[in-house]
Amino acid sequence: TTTTITTTTNAHYPHMFTPLDLGPHIGSLPNRVIMGSMHTGLEGHSIPKLILPFLNAEDDHTDLTEMACYFAERAKGGCGLMVTGGVSPNKQGWVGPFAGKLNTETERDKHKVVTDMVHSIRIPTYSTTTNNNNTTPATEPGRICLQILHTGRYAYHPFPVSASNTKSPISPFKAKELSTSDVKSTIRDFANCALLAKEAGYDGVEIMGSEGYLINQFLVSKTNQRTDEYGGSNFGNRMRLAVEIVKETRKACGLDFIIIFRLSMLDLVKDGSSWEEIKVLAQAMEDAGVTIINTGIGWHEARIPTIATSVPRGAFSFVTKKLRDEKIVSVPLCATNRCVS
Repeated sequence: TTTTITTTTNAHYPHMFTPLDLGPHIGSLPNRVIMGSMHTGLEGHSIPKLILPFLNAEDDHTDLTEMACYFAERAKGGCGLMVTGGVSPNKQGWVGPFAGKLNTETERDKHKVVTDMVHSIRIPTYSTTTNNNNTTPATEPGRICLQILHTGRYAYHPFPVSASNTKSPISPFKAKELSTSDVKSTIRDFANCALLAKEAGYDGVEIMGSEGYLINQFLVSKTNQRTDEYGGSNFGNRMRLAVEIVKETRKACGLDFIIIFRLSMLDLVKDGSSWEEIKVLAQAMEDAGVTIINTGIGWHEARIPTIATSVPRGAFSFVTKKLRDEKIVSVPLCATNRCVS
């Protein structure tokens, strides 16, 4: 069945339902509505088969059919692009013990049910240039990106890693500093995860660089006390991890693949990134090959609410507008947090 959506131009958001051109290699999204990543609990697990019988699990949580149905329903609502909940590129980046990860071909194949179901949904595209005098709108297939999330010191398992030996106030475990070779291995893990996502049929990935997770932990000096090429007082060194992850991901996945980088534009913690550093990082992300820059608001340890219903709708869109008004990047920017109807 095909879901047809009717719309009228909103005076406040006249471009909302117009296609978003992502370049000749990717094409256009049918509209500018992006469903951001949320932890749904449907992302599966990575428990070894050897252990499963001892857990008396009633369901096979490596079967992602429920996740597929969840996103298919949102695609039927007309969402131009969706992003999954966070999936780790390796065991160290797990959210918790045996949480969802993607670094094997077996795990890759489990995701194909998600992408197949989303791509089966057709999204109407309301282009004034193509749909004049045509009552049947053109359509595009539903699109979905996998979020690659390495928790760093936010991990809820006993073996977290981070830029330095620090402990998060919201996790019971102290993180171990990654060696330089481990950092380079982590970069390869991100690129490998992205390639497996592409092979599974995902239209792209979102690299989680905000909310206080691993990449964010490298960006600020309060959590990055390293003295090698990935740390120190030089911001160019502290952002090297983020830059190299994006470059290696683009190299692995080619030009026909969406790369979203979620950039923390407002850390809301003491000694977080300065606005000048945020601008430098945004420019570096564009140069490295991102398709879209998404907005991240607040580290998870921040004491300021960012997503609760007590937060006014669109309360943080000003920071995305501020970066847009700087006119220093040309890739699309995405406003987030409490952008709800």
